[in-house]
Amino acid sequence: MVTIGDVARAAGVSRSTVSYALSGKRAISDEVRARVERAVRELGYTPNAGARALATSQSKVIGLLAQFLPDEFAPAMLQYIQGVTDSARDAGYDILLSSDPNGPQALKRITDSRMVDGVVLLNVAEDDDRLPVLRAAPQPGALVGLPADCTGVDVFDLDFEEAGRVMVEHLASLGHRELILVSQPEHVIERGGAYVWRLQNAALEAAAARGLALHAAFGSSGQPEIGRRLHALLDAHPDATGLLLNNEAAAAALPTVLHERHLSAPGDLSVVGRYSDEFARTFSLPFSSIESAPDRLGRMAVRQLVRRIEKQEPESAPHVVRFVSPELADRGSTAPPRRT
Repeated sequence: MVTIGDVARAAGVSRSTVSYALSGKRAISDEVRARVERAVRELGYTPNAGARALATSQSKVIGLLAQFLPDEFAPAMLQYIQGVTDSARDAGYDILLSSDPNGPQALKRITDSRMVDGVVLLNVAEDDDRLPVLRAAPQPGALVGLPADCTGVDVFDLDFEEAGRVMVEHLASLGHRELILVSQPEHVIERGGAYVWRLQNAALEAAAARGLALHAAFGSSGQPEIGRRLHALLDAHPDATGLLLNNEAAAAALPTVLHERHLSAPGDLSVVGRYSDEFARTFSLPFSSIESAPDRLGRMAVRQLVRRIEKQEPESAPHVVRFVSPELADRGSTAPPRRT
């Protein structure tokens, strides 16, 4: 294994000079720094993480707390994880991923041990029991998802209320008068998934303001249940000409359901979903959708977290709550209704 002494000998400098060149804790001439960096590359030297943490008070690791919940569509969650990990890598940080179902305990263990320089939380509930632990931790934290209380953390999320309004307004402008909205399973709301009711309530208000009939329903997160649910909803509301999906599993199942019913979009049914462009490509979905922006939200959270870790702004700087505005990706699945 290559050691710091090997690097020092190859660069013709002392071990302490190598340490200073790598940590940046003391000024080193450009010529010496270049020799050290060349030796590091040629020898394939990787600094010991424990020694680096002692020398710099940083582990260069970000903790990521996420859970693969049975009532959520796992491929959608993976996109948020990828957004965080890619951004962390670009910033020079590794990721410590914890999917421990006991979130508060896992978070306390990780932060107390100083294993990480900061923490990103996913699967954020309205009253998230991890937040008191995060606020008490010495490391900064960033959330992808909006809790009821944003005190002491930086928060990034899609503007779900506006997303619900955009979905309804888009179909209303085309002349649709009766719509169906399929949301995540109801127990997602019960455990604190506020994004579900945020979009649903805003969609209902927009529909009422327009004089539209909007049938709001909950759907499963997996097959074959979600397929059966879509069939049941279309049977129950035969005059509906528009379908709104705040449920990734429903979007993935819909092409099969339409084929089985000999229907097409937008010929028989206009469809607008809420998922990412990457998700649409992965499942070959032809439906127009509100971009859920998991990669963008992950980047925003990591960049803000790194700014706090690296003291790029004063510790007294106020925490931020930022929303990504919904953007409609038109894939040709909406049109004026054939029937009124």
